Amino acid sequence: MSETCKLLFVYGTLLRGDRGSSGRGQRARLAREAEWRGRARTAGLLYDLGRYPGLVVSAQPGAEVHGEIFELADPEHTLRWLDAYEGIVPGQPSCGEYQRVLRPIARAEGDPTVAWVYVYRNSVAGAVLIPDGRWITAG
Repeated sequence: MSETCKLLFVYGTLLRGDRGSSGRGQRARLAREAEWRGRARTAGLLYDLGRYPGLVVSAQPGAEVHGEIFELADPEHTLRWLDAYEGIVPGQPSCGEYQRVLRPIARAEGDPTVAWVYVYRNSVAGAVLIPDGRWITAG
């Protein structure tokens, strides 16, 4: 898994079809800086954290989070502002709600791959599990 990975897996407020106010500007910016490469899924559990979801890594059989893959034109640039959006503090990986990691991704069409994924780091106690692993907001 290379640190220069150009693929990003999104599953929440950055989804193209998300209509919520959270992430509206970031969705538009991502659309300008990346090419949509299709639907995909990864192992994990998805929790509703209020205005946005959190993916938690899980080995539970059948636990999948559904989302989309984008290919970043300039990963270093785009990941810098995405890290800020996700609350990641540069040089302090133990701070913030999320951690950006490389994870195996199953594409809806095509071969499996590896992509950057923002994984939720905090407790999900009291959060609502999204059983089908699909984040949907109506606006």
